[in-house]
Amino acid sequence: MPHFDPSLPLESARTIPSDWYTDPAMAVRERHAVFADSWQCVGRAEQVRKPGEFLAAEIAGEPIAVVRGADGMLRGFFNVCRHRAAPVLNGESGCVSKLRCRYHGWTYDLAGKLIGTPEFEGVCNFEKAENGLAPLGEVLESGGFVWVHLNGAKTTVEQSHPEFFAEPMPADLQFHARRVYDVNCNWKVYIDNYLDGGYHVNTVHPALAGAIEYKEYRTELFAQSSVQTSPLQASTGGVGITRTGDAAYWWLFPNFMVNRYSGISDTNLVLPLDVHRCRVVFNFYFASHHDEAFRAESIRVAEEVQEEDRIICEQVQRGLGSRSYSTGRFSMKREAGGFHFHRLLDSVLFPSPLGERG
Repeated sequence: MPHFDPSLPLESARTIPSDWYTDPAMAVRERHAVFADSWQCVGRAEQVRKPGEFLAAEIAGEPIAVVRGADGMLRGFFNVCRHRAAPVLNGESGCVSKLRCRYHGWTYDLAGKLIGTPEFEGVCNFEKAENGLAPLGEVLESGGFVWVHLNGAKTTVEQSHPEFFAEPMPADLQFHARRVYDVNCNWKVYIDNYLDGGYHVNTVHPALAGAIEYKEYRTELFAQSSVQTSPLQASTGGVGITRTGDAAYWWLFPNFMVNRYSGISDTNLVLPLDVHRCRVVFNFYFASHHDEAFRAESIRVAEEVQEEDRIICEQVQRGLGSRSYSTGRFSMKREAGGFHFHRLLDSVLFPSPLGERG
């Protein structure tokens, strides 16, 4: 199996090997080196404004919870009871007065302190004070989102992605709807598809292709992110109605994307489920002047594009399992973003220049 060489220039480079998309051992490695050691978006800041409001999510197999405390502080914990590892919060969001495991009733306050252990009298060498919920490395709000870092970051999310945060979400855009899709492909296949510089738009997305000024499509690379931009031209149908102005497609390493058009935006979060499956979470935002009919049509357009992407990504995943394929090449004109992603991935999976690869 060929190795990935991040030192090559784009014109000579090859993609990461196919077994990075199919080997369960690679998924385990990513869980620790990629997802536990990067900023992860877990929800919208507006969901945790009041004491007791929470967000619960799973990041590459790690159950986590973010809770607004009675003191107003936002805290992050592993959503794992210290007794038998059941969750202490169920559901993706909500509001609670305490965190109570429904398995055996162990209870924690909003700061993660253990306050209730039913029928646990007489247990030796056990202190409630030493058995609070395990905290996450860091949790913060920025750009209207809630972010967590399982290990504890050396830099804030703004310092990791300064170019993205220099262009904040317009104040008049408000959250409208959420959609969740499970896709039968490795999470990296979905990211590769997003980052190919529009290379697949003309062949996979015929309606969107009519709106994109393909000759003007550009990719700009930054340390931990990239943005693809294109002017939009007049087109017919739902795309022409809902996609106007200039398009900007932001990607933040490793798995968060934001699509921006005039008066609308959507965020895409890609979460690995296993080596062959991922979950894509879309949040849709609209300016207040857009009516319900416009919003419904815009979401319909996005779902059509998502279905087209789902089909091709699942086909690619099947192809990656073929003995006939090991690595591919990059389009010099279009695929700098994908190569950038592969380089960043390699740098965190195998940080030593002499580390084992492939």
